[in-house]
Amino acid sequence: MENIAILIIIGIIGLAIGFAIAKFMEKGKATKTTANAKKEADSILKNAQAEGESLKKDKIIQAKEKFLELKAEHEKVILNKDKKINDALKRTRDKESQISSELAKKTKLNKQLDSKMQDLSHKEEILERKQSELDKLRSKQVQQLEVISGLSADEAKSQLLESLKETAKSDAMAYRQTAIEDAKLTAEQEAKKIIINTIQRIGTEEAIENCVSVFNLESDDVKGRIIGREGRNIRALESSTGVEIIVDDTPDAIILSCFDSVRREIARLSLHKLVTDGRIHPARIEEVVKKTEKQIEQEIVEVGKRTIIDLGIHGLHPELVRAVGRMKYRSSYGQNLLQHSSEVAKLCGVMAAELGLNPKLAKRAGLLHDIGKVPNTEAEIETPHAILGMHWAEKYGEKPDVCNAIGAHHDEIEMNTLISPIVQVCDAISGARPGARRQVLDSYIQRLKDLEDIAIGFGGVQKAYAIQAGRELRVIVESEKVSDEKAAALSFEISQKIQTDMTYPGQVKITVIRETRAVNVAK
Repeated sequence: MENIAILIIIGIIGLAIGFAIAKFMEKGKATKTTANAKKEADSILKNAQAEGESLKKDKIIQAKEKFLELKAEHEKVILNKDKKINDALKRTRDKESQISSELAKKTKLNKQLDSKMQDLSHKEEILERKQSELDKLRSKQVQQLEVISGLSADEAKSQLLESLKETAKSDAMAYRQTAIEDAKLTAEQEAKKIIINTIQRIGTEEAIENCVSVFNLESDDVKGRIIGREGRNIRALESSTGVEIIVDDTPDAIILSCFDSVRREIARLSLHKLVTDGRIHPARIEEVVKKTEKQIEQEIVEVGKRTIIDLGIHGLHPELVRAVGRMKYRSSYGQNLLQHSSEVAKLCGVMAAELGLNPKLAKRAGLLHDIGKVPNTEAEIETPHAILGMHWAEKYGEKPDVCNAIGAHHDEIEMNTLISPIVQVCDAISGARPGARRQVLDSYIQRLKDLEDIAIGFGGVQKAYAIQAGRELRVIVESEKVSDEKAAALSFEISQKIQTDMTYPGQVKITVIRETRAVNVAK
């Protein structure tokens, strides 16, 4: 045990000695490391000081260079400013010298002006003396003349004026008489020349208006479908349009007869639609006729617009444009009203240009001179068409010259513009040329209109159509207001009214049609 303890003690002592030796060796290494670190630090400091000195020298050099550059720029700016100052001083000196020279010139001019003013004053004094002397001499001469003539100056002046007035008056009368005689010799010739030139420049066709239209068919088989079973289709078409439809042996054609060209055109277009569609029965016929009537109204507006564009007329009221379009379906003594009005407008434009007036205004008056012939209501029919047209033109904002020309073209009001006689003359030229009008057709159409007007005047009458050249009058009545017994009595009353009020060749057949319909809708 003792040996073990000794060994343990010896071990502990060895460990302590080893630890002491290790600590001593570490201390030596630390001292050496510290010395090396000091050496490195000294080396770094030396290098840093050397680099600092180098950077310091570089910065000093750069600062010196920058200073020299700024100094050069400053000197350059100073030189430029000095140059500008010198230039300004030079300009100032030049202006001063110029002002000095101008002042010298003005001083010289003032001196010259003063001398001339003095001369002028002297001359004025001389002139006044001479004027006074002249007045004295003139008064002496007047006194001598008064003594010689035995008249005062005022009396001599009045006698001289009277003699001059008489001479001027006689000369004026002679000149006036000469001018009147020259006008009488040349006025008629010049007027004829203007009218002949105007007529020669406007060439139109002769009147071809009639009361019959031919509707061409692809085959005769279509005629049976148009007639319908027991004639129902053709009766429905005639009652809806007021046009007599003549189906005869004429190959591939049906004749539409009516004095009213609007009705005839509606019937023609309706037939075309029905034949093209293939469905022909009474209900379909009434539907197509109503649509065609609306189509004709639209076409009337388009015709009016095309007409005013062709004539170069602008700014016309829409109602007047519609009235111009309705002229296409009206005639006057067999002459188409739209063709007649367009022809009058062209004639007025040419004649106004020949006379040095406004051709556009004359064209406008010529086109609108007969718009009173297409009235909107039955009450307007009683008013003369010239006065009615003038009222329309005034209502829709036309100029007073145009309104006067419309109202005065038949001498129903006094003419107060130069355009009015031009419209009157051109209206006569258009209507009086050979082939322009047919009096017989117009009277025939008027008779048919009178027939229809008589029937419409009775109560309960819905529509009335004169057909077969006026030999038959078909009257369609309202079934709610007219019974079967009253329909027979109405037919008799209309016939008696026609016999009393009208003169006509042959006989007139009055057919009163009363139709009752019951319509329901299945939903």
